[in-house]
Amino acid sequence: MPARSADPTPARSAERPARPRAGRRLAAAALAYVSAAALAWTGLAGCRSERERGAADAGPSAADAGTSAADDGAGAADVAPPLVGAPPGPRALAPPAEPRCPPEMVRVARRFCVDRYEAVLLDRETGLEISAFYPPSRQAAASVERVWSKMRLQLGDDEARRMELPLLPGWQKQREFEPRAVSRKGVLPQGYTTGAQAELACRNAGKRLCSLDEWRTACRGERDEQFPYGPTYADGRCNVFREHHPAGVLHRDMTLGHSDPRLNLVRVAGAPLLRRTGETATCASAWEDDAIADMVGNLDEWIDDPDGTFVGGFYARATREGCMARVASHDFTYFDYSTGVRCCADLRAAW
Repeated sequence: MPARSADPTPARSAERPARPRAGRRLAAAALAYVSAAALAWTGLAGCRSERERGAADAGPSAADAGTSAADDGAGAADVAPPLVGAPPGPRALAPPAEPRCPPEMVRVARRFCVDRYEAVLLDRETGLEISAFYPPSRQAAASVERVWSKMRLQLGDDEARRMELPLLPGWQKQREFEPRAVSRKGVLPQGYTTGAQAELACRNAGKRLCSLDEWRTACRGERDEQFPYGPTYADGRCNVFREHHPAGVLHRDMTLGHSDPRLNLVRVAGAPLLRRTGETATCASAWEDDAIADMVGNLDEWIDDPDGTFVGGFYARATREGCMARVASHDFTYFDYSTGVRCCADLRAAW
């Protein structure tokens, strides 16, 4: 009988233990690889955390040094040093400046400006003060002086005739000049002014005449009342409807001689009929913790009307209309002792 080959079954049985051992070795190797990788990563992370914590504890300079060291292999020369004194980032835009008025004016209704006081007039070129008792014109002033140096001796009683004319400065008779309006407290305001001269004086001050609506709005104050002091007329609160008329005192006829340079110097019982600007404290139109003086009384004031209108009433005008008082019966070239100047202006961010 031929010899049998070795039974393969035992051989397979003998090989079985070897496969598990190889699998275990393979699994162990994989596990070792994973463990090593994990350890390496943990170590790297731990080193990195320690380095970052150290840099944070050391402050910005240490952190910067660490970064430079880490980047040294990549070329430290390529890394720009931190800028010293670098400009700050963009800032929020400041709000626009609130429109306002020059110091001598009052803001009204947050829309426009009005002179706080009735104006005196200065020579635009030299700044010399123009006489408040003569027209602000070389030719007209010289003519008035010439006429009244004779007329004063023909009208009124002996006391009136003895009253001298106020001085007219020589320069006002010798050369041409243009008036510039200036708002001041405590001075006699300029009378004897035509509407055209008032307009020019305001323009030379960088301002303008008020419109009728502007003037009345300013006069009525924040409470929008007919009088600067309240809703109804009160005698004596403003310098208006006085007990005497200056032409009646000097000329014995209130209808005569309204160009007489002496009229605004007349006193009754020792008190002047025309008062200094701001003197009548009870006649103030209130706006924004400020006030405009004498919009009613003291002098009439020209407004922007080429046909000729003045408003407010002067000290001897028999009116109880307050801010609504208005005279439109004279043209823009008219003047007398009672016609004065007050200017308006537009609001600006800066003056």
